[in-house]
Amino acid sequence: MDFSVRTIRADEWERVRELRLAALQDPVAPIAFLETHESASAQPDSFWQGRAEGASETGDGGVRQFVAETPDGRWVGTVSVLVERPAAEVRFGEAAKVDQTHLVGVFVRPEARGAGVIDALFRAAVDWSWTLPEPAIRRVRLYVHEDNARAAAFYRRFGFVATGEKVATPGDESAFEVEYELPRP
Repeated sequence: MDFSVRTIRADEWERVRELRLAALQDPVAPIAFLETHESASAQPDSFWQGRAEGASETGDGGVRQFVAETPDGRWVGTVSVLVERPAAEVRFGEAAKVDQTHLVGVFVRPEARGAGVIDALFRAAVDWSWTLPEPAIRRVRLYVHEDNARAAAFYRRFGFVATGEKVATPGDESAFEVEYELPRP
């Protein structure tokens, strides 16, 4: 499959919404995302406009969303990167003890799976993390539901390792999200 990876642009909010809603309809969405299709579908255009602006190449630098795009313009995958600093608000899991980024919203359309899309998206996200200005990012982290074996296998193959930290899954205190990290080389 031929594709390239790039950061979204602020004016692409409708495409951001479409890809997110597609992700939330995937069969593993209940264990892969902390949002439902119903709640995301109910968001007004202004929500999606703000989301795209903040994660775009011209955003404030606290979030970036990368997409894999085919030559005909179809978006076939995405990952977002949250910048987390020790003094910042906790978004999920433990507070940052070091300057780090957090990968979220990972999705590849079924027809693009196995074509290297996820590898390219993760490479772009991790490379961007390492280029952030001082203070330097010390690690990239992510969380994966304990039952999401396919995702966990990819994360390990990419070089992420489980830290031993777990947090209860919001809405299901009997299930856990497992933290993985990729330390700065």
